[in-house]
Amino acid sequence: MGNVWVLAALWVGLALIATLLAIWFKISTALTEIVVGVLAQMVLGKYFGGNILGAKTEWITFLAGTGAVVLTFLAGAELDPAVLRTKWKETTVVGLVGFFAPFLGCAAVAHYLLGWSTRSSWLAGVALSTTSVAVVYAVMLELGFNVTEFGKSILASCFINDLATVIALGLIFSPFTVRTVIFVAASIVIAVVLPFVTPRFFRKYGGRVSELEAKYILLLLFTMGALAVWAGSEAVLPAYVIGMVLAGTVGRDHALVRRLRTLTFGLLTPFYFIRAGSFVSVPALIAAPLTFAALFMGKSLSKFAGLFPVVRAFQYRKNEGLYYTLMMSTGLTFGTISALFGINHGVIDQAQYSHLVATVIGSAVIPTVIANALFMPRHLLPNKETESAPDARVNTAPAEEENDRQTARCLPQNHGRL
Repeated sequence: MGNVWVLAALWVGLALIATLLAIWFKISTALTEIVVGVLAQMVLGKYFGGNILGAKTEWITFLAGTGAVVLTFLAGAELDPAVLRTKWKETTVVGLVGFFAPFLGCAAVAHYLLGWSTRSSWLAGVALSTTSVAVVYAVMLELGFNVTEFGKSILASCFINDLATVIALGLIFSPFTVRTVIFVAASIVIAVVLPFVTPRFFRKYGGRVSELEAKYILLLLFTMGALAVWAGSEAVLPAYVIGMVLAGTVGRDHALVRRLRTLTFGLLTPFYFIRAGSFVSVPALIAAPLTFAALFMGKSLSKFAGLFPVVRAFQYRKNEGLYYTLMMSTGLTFGTISALFGINHGVIDQAQYSHLVATVIGSAVIPTVIANALFMPRHLLPNKETESAPDARVNTAPAEEENDRQTARCLPQNHGRL
């Protein structure tokens, strides 16, 4: 499709349809966007050609990638340093078990049950070992769990899980080079320096209509993302780390977080989630449904068998433990990244890629729907709003009041500069 505005209108229209479906069916918008992406590619591709959505167009790829990066940054910024300090044992143990159980289980299923080669099986294990910070954070935010200790613990465990996935992908398939050392060293320096530099920089130059804070954050994310890709890693990983180290600065600035959320959920993440769904080849799944079933059950059962006893050991009650486990069983960002890495480097073929991506997307949708429909711990929602429907939103009144106060403080200063 040559007209960029027609293509943009098509994607935003699909995003609007997905949002309406989420409201009508009272489920997460991220999930409906994935499903809409699958259906749009299947239906529109059949009648108008396989490239009708232009999912591999450079500007769509950029917007989708930026959406994943900024969303991951926001997830990191929502983490409470106090929760990380007090629950480091829980999040570390749950995160590592959440990685190793499906990594070994899915590799075994791919090799011994499906007959994949050793390298393809290890790649399947890596791709299906992930959680999805993007999906989990979007769901936590929509429901209101992102401001609770329960939700922050889940997000922290997701980070440990995905960190182990990235390390495994690098150790098994990518050589450890000087670039890796430079990237790790730069990440450590950034993690140490940012908490001291950022609040001082914001106090001196922030609070203006030019949105200096947002530009500062995007510059950090793009710079570290470029360095990560140069080193053979992924841009999403440093975004989460930057979010974590700035949780005490950005995470407490409610007005800034709200503006970033508007940019992210209003424009960027629909491209990411719809694009992820568009990569699923429904004909390939129909041709070999048992392969998809074996991979999906391998991930789901190994995740559940490994995680549920561990989560219960940390004193979570039945529904809390089941919800925690199911949210940790999701997958999307690093799963699709790992699968794409595999096909680009000849580790897996197109059919294997389609089944892996379909399994990853299935794991983003099915466990989340089950968790929110059957096991949501409503007693942990903010303000004890146990009657809230699954599409409940975060109570934004405090954020709005803070935004009004900051606006009032900034008006005389801004007026003098306009």
